[in-house]
Amino acid sequence: MTAPFFPTRTTTPLAAPRPAAPVRSDARPAPLSALRALLPGLLLCLIVTLFAYGLAAAEQWLFGRAWLEALVLAILLGTLIRTGWAPDARFSAGIGFSAKILLEVAVVLLGASASVASLVAAGPALLLGIAALVAVAILASFVLGRLLGLAPRMALLVACGNAICGNSAIAAVAPVIGAEGEDVAASIGFTAVLGVGVVLGLPLLGAMLGLAGMRYGMLAGLTVYAVPQVIAAAAPLGATAVQAGTLVKLVRVLMLGPVCLLLALLAPRLGATGANPGPRPRLGQLVPWFILGFLLLLGLRSADLVPHTALAPIARSATLLTTVSMAGLGLGVDLRAVTGAGGRVTLAVALSLAVLIGLALALIRLLPPA
Repeated sequence: MTAPFFPTRTTTPLAAPRPAAPVRSDARPAPLSALRALLPGLLLCLIVTLFAYGLAAAEQWLFGRAWLEALVLAILLGTLIRTGWAPDARFSAGIGFSAKILLEVAVVLLGASASVASLVAAGPALLLGIAALVAVAILASFVLGRLLGLAPRMALLVACGNAICGNSAIAAVAPVIGAEGEDVAASIGFTAVLGVGVVLGLPLLGAMLGLAGMRYGMLAGLTVYAVPQVIAAAAPLGATAVQAGTLVKLVRVLMLGPVCLLLALLAPRLGATGANPGPRPRLGQLVPWFILGFLLLLGLRSADLVPHTALAPIARSATLLTTVSMAGLGLGVDLRAVTGAGGRVTLAVALSLAVLIGLALALIRLLPPA
């Protein structure tokens, strides 16, 4: 009799546990690594800032007043350094952080010292005037660009960047109208350089025209490209100019949302050239976080919820951060972008800026005295 067959159970030996990966002795927490990446560029901006304050103090000692504020000197020193020496990749993160994030924080802090009383006194005439100025400036700049031979999308990028808020407007409008990457790069590159020129030259123009305080601040808010740059352009003419310029500029920036919505409707009529429209801009592009922060702090200040003892330190901190940011802005300016943008783009942007300044001066003269 044959014994029944039973399959034998085979047991698989347990796999030996893998040895734990050795802990790297140079591993660092992410925040510490990020800080180390920022340090070289941030320290460079701080050094430029120290020199700017030193030069401003020397002016005060020699001439009895600082003809060039530390804010302006920081831009000039940064641009001069960048012209003679291009910082390598180690400095990029810190310079970018200084030029963007610190400047946005400074704008938020400015809300604690701003006053809406003078703008409220102007009534709805100012708000309607700003809206009309943006609309007319976009139309005039677009027509100028087309007359100079720019493609429709390129002309729109220049027009919106010039009339609203420079690079931020270009970045927001580009996906809406399906602009080509080369056109976006050329527009942003030249606008960045020209924006610094406006910051440096506008105080001289204001002094020549006899504008000061509220009216000069309105001129800065109506013409300077970026919100943070308004602070630098208005600072030489006092705190009232800075407050008025920032508030006017914020109203101008808020026009970006309606303009993008309108362009989304008009984009199919621009023709087949250009890239397909990309994703619509995010809310953060239409209303940047620092504008919301500024308005929040402005509301708290208006409601008397900010301690009076904190106002002076906040104002000094905003000024210091802005000066460091201006150093970063200068260090990031590549003057070769002017030649790289092309003659027609250069002429279109320059003429559009001249039209914008003319419209702003007309609006200021039409408004009742503050």
